Amino acid sequence: MRHRVKTNKFSRTGAHRRALARNLFQALILHERIETTVPKAKAHRPYAEKLITLAKVKNLHNFRRALAILGNDRKTTTKLFDVIGPRFKDRPGGYTRILKLAKPRLGDNAPVAIWELVERSEKEAEVAAD
Repeated sequence: MRHRVKTNKFSRTGAHRRALARNLFQALILHERIETTVPKAKAHRPYAEKLITLAKVKNLHNFRRALAILGNDRKTTTKLFDVIGPRFKDRPGGYTRILKLAKPRLGDNAPVAIWELVERSEKEAEVAAD
C-alpha cells in the first residue's frame, strides 16, 4: 500500500536526490528538451512546473528562490527568467510534456521518455527536427 508515500526515492540519499533534481532542471531549462527515464520525469515534473511559474513574475525574491533551487547557476536562472518565463506568461499551467519512447534503454531496459517544454523556441525546434 502507498498510503502517505509522497516521493519516489530512486534508491538514492537525500543529497543525491537533490543533485539529481537540480541537474534535471538545469538541463531542461538550457536545452528545453531532454531524454530521461519515465519515473524521473514524472516525479520531477511538478517541481519544474512550479519553477516556471515562479519565473513568470520577474522580481528579486523569485529570482533568488529559483537561484537557490538551481544551485546558484546564474546562466540557467537568467534564461529561465528572461526567455522561458515570458514565453509562458499567458499560459495557466502545463508547461512541460512527457513523451514515452517505444524502445527501452539498452543497458538496463529502463523505460525512456523525452521531457520537453510545450512551447519551444524556433531554434530548438529546428534542431530537434533535423
